[in-house]
Amino acid sequence: MFALADCNNFFASCERVFRPELNGKPVIVLSNNDGCAVARSNEAKALGIKMGDPFFKIKGLVERNGVAVFSGNFPLYGDMSRRVQAVLREAAPSVEVYSIDEAFLDLRGMDVDFDRFAKDLSARCRKLTAIPVSVGVAPTKTLAKIASKLCKQYPKLRGGCYMHREEDIEKVLRKFPVADVWGIGRRSVRKLETMGVKTAWDYRNLHPSAVRALFALPGWRTWQELRGIPCIEFEDIVEAKQSICVSRSFAHEIRTLPELREQVANFAESAVGKLRQQHSLCLEMAVFAYTNRFKTDLPQTFGSALMTFPDGTADHRSFVTAAMHATAEAFREGYAYKKAGVVITKLIAAADRTPSLFADTAAEDRDERLSAALDSLNAAYGRGIVRFGVQGDGKVMSAREHQSPHYTTRWEDLPKVKV
Repeated sequence: MFALADCNNFFASCERVFRPELNGKPVIVLSNNDGCAVARSNEAKALGIKMGDPFFKIKGLVERNGVAVFSGNFPLYGDMSRRVQAVLREAAPSVEVYSIDEAFLDLRGMDVDFDRFAKDLSARCRKLTAIPVSVGVAPTKTLAKIASKLCKQYPKLRGGCYMHREEDIEKVLRKFPVADVWGIGRRSVRKLETMGVKTAWDYRNLHPSAVRALFALPGWRTWQELRGIPCIEFEDIVEAKQSICVSRSFAHEIRTLPELREQVANFAESAVGKLRQQHSLCLEMAVFAYTNRFKTDLPQTFGSALMTFPDGTADHRSFVTAAMHATAEAFREGYAYKKAGVVITKLIAAADRTPSLFADTAAEDRDERLSAALDSLNAAYGRGIVRFGVQGDGKVMSAREHQSPHYTTRWEDLPKVKV
């Protein structure tokens, strides 16, 4: 058996943890620069607010209905996600973190009442983290995801659903839209519509040769999983990323090199932090910056520059220095830059590095000790507590007019209780 634990309306739920008066009221969370809705409570969905709706288009609806609006507070969401994951890891021998708000649990070999297990785990997550979590248990990962969705639709399930009997699976799949099945993309949905396939049950009953011919291996695996045959591997070890990108749109255009360098320095520092977390080294870094293509009355440009590290590096200082050189190369006077970013590619495992014969090993050891010290400080006190001068105040220039406090990741934002 497999389980899928899915946090309900996760970003909105994180905001409600520290604002309990918002329970039962419409809540939305906005993307970077407060651009569009990326999370909605059930009450906000009922008002007709759709995922990705631009904020300026729904502002009137929001104001008329008293919708609580939050800018994305990703340090908070990341920390709350780690807390939920800690609860899940106590419940199962192996956990595969699928996204910030979802995780698979490998329950094979466990001799338990799976219905009670699902409901108890949901209740435990709610008690220890205050985050509502739907737990679906089924013979395959695909069916477990469908079971978790049922928990959200039917409150009487009390957060846990064990879907295993053939007659129950058939009843659910007959009503479940094929477009909502995990692993079936938009292009596949269009193909299926022309074939008259509308539900997961219709897809399950396709002839195997048609599935292989039209949807290749991923579609074949999904078809088998819907039939109760596990064939999507459980991955409790997260594979290292092959590239890392950190980019942002700015709250207002940047016209000077010092301002742009400050922003790119923060992107580079964030990128190298992610690189070091997965114990990798980088061989190439690209910096890009471009203007606002929607402002046709302004001159347009796209600038980029590439920096290479022949021996590979994950050194904070080397990274930021290289990013500053690349920014100066990409920047052009007379343009108003709206977005910039850092992309690091050609990643290798730190353990696989072969140092150059002429490398200054003493200097490399010194740089690694400095980087390790920065990592320790960031882990203990929050990223940005120690930073390079070129980073300025360490903040990315983005519009966050509705951001909540960093309740769990910043000392000054800790909730205060008066007795």
